[in-house]
Amino acid sequence: MNKNHFSIVFKSFFVILSLLFSSGALSQQKYYIPQKQNNFWNNVQFGGGVGLSFGSGYTDISLLPSAIYNINPIVAVGVGAQIGYISSKNEYSSFLYGGSLIGLVNPIPEIQLSAELEQINISTDYKYFGQPHFSDTFWNTALFLGAGYRAGSATVGIRYDVLHDDKKSIYREAFMPFVRLYF
Repeated sequence: MNKNHFSIVFKSFFVILSLLFSSGALSQQKYYIPQKQNNFWNNVQFGGGVGLSFGSGYTDISLLPSAIYNINPIVAVGVGAQIGYISSKNEYSSFLYGGSLIGLVNPIPEIQLSAELEQINISTDYKYFGQPHFSDTFWNTALFLGAGYRAGSATVGIRYDVLHDDKKSIYREAFMPFVRLYF
């Protein structure tokens, strides 16, 4: 093998080797490949209510936060919490806390059907002319089925407690109006 032939083989080998490494280097460039985004938080809405009532010796304060997850434009599921204080001068004072599971169905955008299972602990101190008389603590379960008219983030409707018992329920009536807001 002569010197010229060796030089050509060496140069050819070097060129081929350079091409292999340069294409490998080019393949290492980072390109943006769109990944499927996690839309969980885009489908979560927060809402709830605040209640304040004051009157002649009567006080009712409640806080009811809730959150729902929109599975799709028709179905949503969520959870809620409730904490409250009710007092009637010289009669009783109650502390309430609990939670609920919420299911919402919108068969058409303007109509919302709901089911809500609520479990609340009530601790009441009854009074006799302002003096403590006795205390009672119990859990109350309610299953509300409701329907309402929906406009934007607000729904106004009525719900019915299918487990309502006049002697045991903390609610006076089985039917209750509601206003629901989620943002």
